[in-house]
Amino acid sequence: MPGARAARPDTEQGMNDARISLGAVSEVMPVAPADIRDETPDERDDRNLAELLQELRVAGLGVQVMFGVLLSLPFTTKFGKVNGAQQLLYEVVLVLAAAATALLLGPVAYHRLVFRRHQKYHLVQAANVMAIAGLAAVGLAISGAVLLVTSFIGHGAPVALISAFTFALFAGLWFVLPLARRGERE
Repeated sequence: MPGARAARPDTEQGMNDARISLGAVSEVMPVAPADIRDETPDERDDRNLAELLQELRVAGLGVQVMFGVLLSLPFTTKFGKVNGAQQLLYEVVLVLAAAATALLLGPVAYHRLVFRRHQKYHLVQAANVMAIAGLAAVGLAISGAVLLVTSFIGHGAPVALISAFTFALFAGLWFVLPLARRGERE
């Protein structure tokens, strides 16, 4: 029905749950309280959307600058000196930067298209997925760009070490650390 609000799966319980299956028995295991703030689901959606959009403003600007620089590289005189593997790596990094840009700007387009349609909960859910995928693409693009530059100016172990360190830094700070602490409460 047009104009009707979609069901909100998070309003039925005060707890998020993880469904687990133990053979023939399926149980609901509490994970963490949905939130301890005194706010309605609509207020929570408003707050979550505002926080997410602020994060996307920061990340989106950085990836757009990187994408612009990558787009200009083939027009420089030194780009003709890259070998076949470096050219392939450049193309992969360029596509990752384009994907990151699309994913990090996707929530803005989504918001514009569902504005005032009572779909903020679904917007926040989709935007969260896009933001996480966009950050993964940014981390891979930056790691690939570091590998491209280091392979252009150096050879051997330093290239591998610097590139591996860069990848591990992004993976550790952006994914491993937050996921390791995800279940903890203050």
